Amino acid sequence: MKKMGLGRGLDALLPESSDPENLVSMIDITELDRNPDQPRRAFDESALQALAESMKEAGVLQPLLVVEKDGRYRIVAGERRFRAARMAGLTQVPCIVRSFTPEEQMEAALIENIQREDLNPMEEAAAIRQLMDACNYTQEQAARRLGKSRPAVANLLRLLALPEEVQEYVKTGKLSAGHARVLAGLDNADWQLALAEQAVRENLSVRALEKLAAKPYEPPREKPPVRPLPLELQDMESRMRDVMGVRTIVKGNRKHGKIILQYYNEDELERIYQCMEQLEGRA
Repeated sequence: MKKMGLGRGLDALLPESSDPENLVSMIDITELDRNPDQPRRAFDESALQALAESMKEAGVLQPLLVVEKDGRYRIVAGERRFRAARMAGLTQVPCIVRSFTPEEQMEAALIENIQREDLNPMEEAAAIRQLMDACNYTQEQAARRLGKSRPAVANLLRLLALPEEVQEYVKTGKLSAGHARVLAGLDNADWQLALAEQAVRENLSVRALEKLAAKPYEPPREKPPVRPLPLELQDMESRMRDVMGVRTIVKGNRKHGKIILQYYNEDELERIYQCMEQLEGRA
């Protein structure tokens, strides 16, 4: 397919030019349709409301990018501004009408979402992967379209290989992009998860996490299997519990072991003492 000269991302779609194709037109908001292939599905309502309040004062500062379809206009980039404009009660919004193929529309919508400042690193990485898959881009091509360096794109894509639990820490802000990059450099998923949990638990800095990650990985030692208590000792444990009236635990075997009596109040302690007195009286 023919590619647009996006250059350094979405900004290149809206050049300051006298080209008639780039002129801004005011279009009735009722003539605009949302893009059914919009890759972004979730919109923060509080952020939209804040944008709407701003639009009431200053209007829509950045035009929407649209294509004409069946006498109406379909939004290619700017659905967030469109939603906020409706919330603000605006009747018209500035638009630039362009001619795009369906593939180019998808590309523009993806690039707009990737360039949003409120994306967390995992969302940005997933959007870049979606862009590469939709447009059959290499990392080098995707980096060039987004105005990023290839290493920056590669580092983001590596985050998608992290364990799901670690990705969730990044999505929720418990771990930063810096933490995630350190963990992505490890080749053991168990080690990644263990360090991630420690970083969250101890609120470690990226530098502290780097020091831990530099140490060799030592898998946790397996605990020896717990042998089942012999039947006669199980019976003994049950009978002592009934006689003593307190929680009783027997550990070991016929040759060696231990008996644990647990009490949780003064009455239970007194019950143990009474049993001891009875035993002393029989001696």
